This record gives sequence, structure tokens and C-alpha cells, in this order.
Amino acid sequence: MRARAPASAANLGPGFDTLALALDRYVEVEIEPAHRLSVHSEGEGAGLSDDAGHLAARVAIDVIGHDRLAITVRSQIPMARGLGSSAALAVAAAAAAGARDPLAVAASLDGHPENATASVLGGLVAAAMVKGEVRAVRMPLDPELVVVAVVPDRLLSTARARQVLPHQVGLSDATFNLGRMGLLLAGLADHRSLVREAGEDRLHQDYRSPLFPEAPMILAALVAAGSLMSCWSGAGPTLLGFCTRERAGRIRRAGIAAMEDAGVSGAVHILRPDNAGLVTGESARIPHFGGGETSLEGESSLEGGDLHRETVEVAEDRAGEVYDFDEHK
Repeated sequence: MRARAPASAANLGPGFDTLALALDRYVEVEIEPAHRLSVHSEGEGAGLSDDAGHLAARVAIDVIGHDRLAITVRSQIPMARGLGSSAALAVAAAAAAGARDPLAVAASLDGHPENATASVLGGLVAAAMVKGEVRAVRMPLDPELVVVAVVPDRLLSTARARQVLPHQVGLSDATFNLGRMGLLLAGLADHRSLVREAGEDRLHQDYRSPLFPEAPMILAALVAAGSLMSCWSGAGPTLLGFCTRERAGRIRRAGIAAMEDAGVSGAVHILRPDNAGLVTGESARIPHFGGGETSLEGESSLEGGDLHRETVEVAEDRAGEVYDFDEHK
């Protein structure tokens, strides 16, 4: 069995542990019967843990109930960069192992469901745990929007990024975020309404800035170059600039310049939202996967390609679709 799941950017500024957007970088997992466990990985994270400790192996063994499996993982998603690599891998591994509800499996591992939900449903999602079960909905997303992603060559684990957050926040900070999240959802539905203030946040981004001191300057540079808004991607250190297609190249160049000015190594990618989410079977193959770590120094094509055409064919207008946990048990 083969399954593919997209990367995701969570939080998107004010939507802490609630909102996520699926993006067009993928992890593919293939699982076959075998006499004993074998794990082979290619691309991002290749060879780091090709044994029973690999997340794909742990998920598959738990779903299937034994370890007589040959597991192959091919990934385009950088690890520990705030792009939902572990959630996407858990989703793909659970689906490839035959789980009835891959979202429930992945969300239980993450502890919060937004990244896993984006990897399953695709698009822009809002998700929450309600009485121990996942409740999620696809939100409207303007098809003109793309994302310029600044991905530094430094790791930042979610666990470390959570350690710096306060256990309690004031009422004024909570209401600030609620207001900004309203602006964000309106703007993501219609880019003409997207304002820079929609990416503001008082729950996590400022607290995490000491872990990536150059972040505020780079975020400001993305907006100055024409991004409609900018924010952290998940726990970071990846930073995002939301823009329309025609501005993407200019903003990418500004992101590169900002990283150079800050003395930060890394890459800047132009990414499209993924609308297909989890895909299984032969169509789950990542087209033109070359192995080795993904190199995305050039601008991503906005004209489409095999994977883009497939995504459009698979996806329908699913805004407002509610994920019903009970239907997937």
C-alpha cells in the first residue's frame, strides 16, 4: 500500500494550535509484507533512523500489529522546520498501513490536530479536539494566494519551541488574537481583504523570537516587498509571506536578500496550497522524486505540472466540509 500526504503550515499567526494550510511538498510511504522489518528512507531525513524507531515504522507497527514489514519513505518536507513533517509522515504511514482513520492516529501523536488535519483534508483547515475526538472543517481559500517560505538551515523542534511559551495569557492578549484570526480568515478567503495585521499574534510568535532573533527583520522584509501578511510557520523557524502569484518572484528575491543581510543560511521557496490532502494507491507517488535532500533554490513553477494537475483533478470545492470522526472509525 502506498500513501502520500502534504506538508502544512500551522498557526498562520493568530490561529495557534487551530489553523493550518496544506502546502505542495510531500512525503510518500510505501508498506509491503516482509519476513522482518526493514526501513528505507530517501530525501529529507534520509538515513537518520532507518530502524524500528522511525516514526513511519512505529505508526505502521501500531496499526498493523506486527513488524514483518518493508517500509519505504520518500520525503520532500524539511524536518524540524515548522512545516508539519512529522504529522504528514504519521498520516501517510497510517494510511499506507491501512488505518481506518489516519487523522485520528496522527493527531493522537501530535497532541493537537491542525497539522494532521491539513495533511488529510488539504487546503486551509480549522481543527480542534472535542471530547477527545477530532473536529475539523475546510475553510475558504482564495486560489490566487501562494506562499513564499523562508526556510533557514537550522533546526527548531516543536518541543523546544513550546517550552518558551507562557502557561497563561491575559484576556487582552486572547481577545487580540481572536480579532486577528477573524481578519486572517476573511483575508485568506479573499486576498483583497488580507491585511498585514492579520498575521499578528500575542500567544507564541514573540515568545519564540529569541530562538530565531532574525525572524522579525525577515518578516518585515517580506511585507515591505509586497507580501499581504507574514508570520511564522508552526513552531518555526520557517517564515511565511502570503502573496498573489504575480508578486511571488519579487518577494522570494527579497527573502533571499533579507537572509543574506541577517547572515542566515537557508533557502526561499514559492509554495502553492495543496488541495488534495491525503492520496493513496499508485496515484500517491511523488512525481519526479530524485532522492537526496530536496533542493528548491529555484522558484517553484506556478504554471502547474504533473503533480499540480493531479491535485486539481482530485480536489473539489470542499470549503465548509466538516470532518466527522465517527464516520472514520
